[in-house]
Amino acid sequence: MDLYDFTIIGGGPTGLFGAFYAGLRQMRTKVIDSMPQLGGQLSALYPEKYIYDVGGFPRVLAKDLVAQFAEQALQYNPTISVNEKVVTLERVGGERADDGHLVLTTEKGAVHYSKTVLIAAGVGAFMPRKMDIPDLDRLEGMGVHYFVTDPTALENKRLVIVGGGDSAFDWAMALGPKGASCLQIHRSDRFKAHEDTIQKVQELESVDLRTFFELKAIHGEDKVEAVTIFDNRTGEEERVECDALLLNLGFLTNLGPIKQWGLEIEKNTIKVDSTMRTNILGVYSAGDICSYVGKLKLIATGVGEAGTAANFAKTYLDPGSKAFPGHSSELH
Repeated sequence: MDLYDFTIIGGGPTGLFGAFYAGLRQMRTKVIDSMPQLGGQLSALYPEKYIYDVGGFPRVLAKDLVAQFAEQALQYNPTISVNEKVVTLERVGGERADDGHLVLTTEKGAVHYSKTVLIAAGVGAFMPRKMDIPDLDRLEGMGVHYFVTDPTALENKRLVIVGGGDSAFDWAMALGPKGASCLQIHRSDRFKAHEDTIQKVQELESVDLRTFFELKAIHGEDKVEAVTIFDNRTGEEERVECDALLLNLGFLTNLGPIKQWGLEIEKNTIKVDSTMRTNILGVYSAGDICSYVGKLKLIATGVGEAGTAANFAKTYLDPGSKAFPGHSSELH
């Protein structure tokens, strides 16, 4: 049995920082991710999107941020297992780290053994929230987009963005000045985005931001040619010629097999305490997948939680060690 000290489920920023901190604490570490590459949602959904709310970076492309997280984590040579979806987690043996351990099996039948586990699987399985509009599915990939992996493909295009969250405003700010035209609509005048980003988009002459407007129809045969929008206060409709429709309506998430692991689940998240421990001995959680009173779903929050989890996992493995060994600048 190849027994690791610390196994991380999820290779996004939170999981990678957990691997880095586990390396600092000299724990033998493994990272398992269901995707073919590290980076989580940042790599899979918007590698070319700028991230603005990470410490030390005024702005940074998601793919570049992932590269930095990976470089930081890989200096301690954790074992990386990608394209592996963990489907079961079970604790066997006693309560101490030296007489009990955790068994993880994957969809492919592989078995992993670990003394502790950090679940940092983001929001679990996810899919974009869609609208019940004729021809929407038919035109996906032919002008209808939920994610932007290549922003250059939308340059000089007539773009319509639907949404009032951070992604919608970030893409309006990034793509508006480079497009032939950019219309952003939202069903109300209340947004779920950072105030500074909202203000910057409102000040852009290249973005026509309209509130209380919704999407009614999509037009086009082999590609998107126009959309019909309507004012939900008056019912008045307007046809807008466009080349691309970007729907930033959020995601539907599902914990999938994680729900069957015996963890305490609340509102589709894993409950943890202040040390990031779950109700299963030796299992910790960090990032968007976990919850506690006052939780904020930010990358910055997730990496802090991962550091906390790694340090307290160390004290479980070695009761004589300190949860806080000192600042990293003092460890070399």
